[in-house]
Amino acid sequence: MNHMNNAGACTCPHHKSGAIIIILLGLTFLLGTMGVLSSMIVGYALPVLVILLGITKLMGGSCKCYAKA
Repeated sequence: MNHMNNAGACTCPHHKSGAIIIILLGLTFLLGTMGVLSSMIVGYALPVLVILLGITKLMGGSCKCYAKA
């Protein structure tokens, strides 16, 4: 199944997790800029979110929607 085909869209949760992590990255930058989060929290949160995004992308190849026909 082609993962880009909307007719048989895959419901695997990792397809949404990348977008959620990107939103969290943006919120971290925004809240850090606004002074809501301290620079120490932003300093720890950003690398963790980037690592999570990378893991999400690496695990995408093992998704059932990438089944070889």
